[in-house]
Amino acid sequence: MLWKPDRLSPIPIYLQIADRLRIQIDQGEYPPGSALPSERKLSEQLGVNRSTVVLAFTELRARGFIESRRGSKTLVSANKWRDAADSTPEWHRYAENGSLLPNTPYLRKIREALSLDPSIIDFASGKLSLDLSPVEEINEIMKSSFYRPDSENESMLGYPPLRRALAAFLLKYRGIQTTPESIIITSGSQQSLYLITQCLLSHGDAVAVEAPSFALSLSMFQSAGIRMYRLPMDEYGVRPDGLREMHKKYRIKMLFINPNFQNPTGTLLQEERRRQLLETARELRLPVVEDDQFSLTAYDMDVPPPIKADDDAANILYIGTFSKIAASGLRIGWIVAPDSVIRRLADARRQMDLGFSVIPQQIAAEFIESPMFLPHLERLRQELTRKRDLMVEELQKQLGRLVHFAIPHGGLSLWCQIVPEVNDSQLLAEALRQGVAYVPGSTYGAAQGYMRITYARPDFTQIPAGISRLGKAVLSVVNRSN
Repeated sequence: MLWKPDRLSPIPIYLQIADRLRIQIDQGEYPPGSALPSERKLSEQLGVNRSTVVLAFTELRARGFIESRRGSKTLVSANKWRDAADSTPEWHRYAENGSLLPNTPYLRKIREALSLDPSIIDFASGKLSLDLSPVEEINEIMKSSFYRPDSENESMLGYPPLRRALAAFLLKYRGIQTTPESIIITSGSQQSLYLITQCLLSHGDAVAVEAPSFALSLSMFQSAGIRMYRLPMDEYGVRPDGLREMHKKYRIKMLFINPNFQNPTGTLLQEERRRQLLETARELRLPVVEDDQFSLTAYDMDVPPPIKADDDAANILYIGTFSKIAASGLRIGWIVAPDSVIRRLADARRQMDLGFSVIPQQIAAEFIESPMFLPHLERLRQELTRKRDLMVEELQKQLGRLVHFAIPHGGLSLWCQIVPEVNDSQLLAEALRQGVAYVPGSTYGAAQGYMRITYARPDFTQIPAGISRLGKAVLSVVNRSN
């Protein structure tokens, strides 16, 4: 519900809320028998006291629109709307079913809060802020671009000039030798992972993932019936020594890793572990999905090449995206894979959406081949370094010994451990009340008391204010539990 009550209106707020809910009931958004949001949740969404929502519910109950049962939810009345109830599908039941599971509760709560209240400082989103995006460069390209409806645009692997440009890009910047025919364009890393899970794995298959890991926050694995087993991590990245035993015990079908500036921890996989991981995977004939979103954000070091750059890394499926280094709105990602896999994924793409718009692909192809790309990349690294340093300074100043973290050398976020024992649910709720959003570490499979805070999304003026709000939230929850 994006609507908010008008505090300047002569109509009491509780009546505005009651009328708004009545309209939603009339329009079928809340069909007969469906549950309304709880009083607490609705008060948070609308920014009003809970007692105001109670009054609104009392008004609707008096009019016969809703009914409450002791110990249960508040439901839309089926009696007053008996005729409608006989003909209206029970949409809430449909919404609770389906094979694709919803996002995790924390992520849903964060996104809902950000959509309702634009004043919340966003340390949760893994996107670049507007000032870090190549807006002027892309607008310049768009001025001279025009749609070319020729047969070359119809490839289900993606726009051929973009795949040719990507093959050159991957060789120049990532040391990967590939061909345009070995690349399929996607709308980003999440669609790449979705295609892989849907096309190359079956219900009941077991996969190994890093823990914590961005993969553990994605419902697509559970939706596909994939069993996920966790390889532990430390400050040197994932520990591959347990992979062989895990493979033997659970019949692991695939390994998912993010070796460079791992999301969410920001770690860089140690060279010896890279070698051990690749050797073990080769020995087991185990396919590896390497997610490489953040390598080109490296600030003050030469980042190691991806594992895929090894001459004998035929068992690696390599995925990447422009969302973390350029405009996320272009929605350009890719998968580098063997021919048989590419053909399978392309067939699935054809079934899903018959391909996506060629225009953003044209823009992306021109951008990475233009003289504007490298200066943008250098400016991006400089600005991300400044934002990281500012966030580190504010954390040290405002939270001090309350948090532990390692300073990352790339990526978009900091991985923090809160030293006093805290409950993730309580801390997130308090942080949102204070006006700042972050992602609890348990979303990624970590223990309670970790958080990922992104510095790429907020602007420079928001970072000190956001850390101040976060500090107040931490202190409030810690003091409450003592």
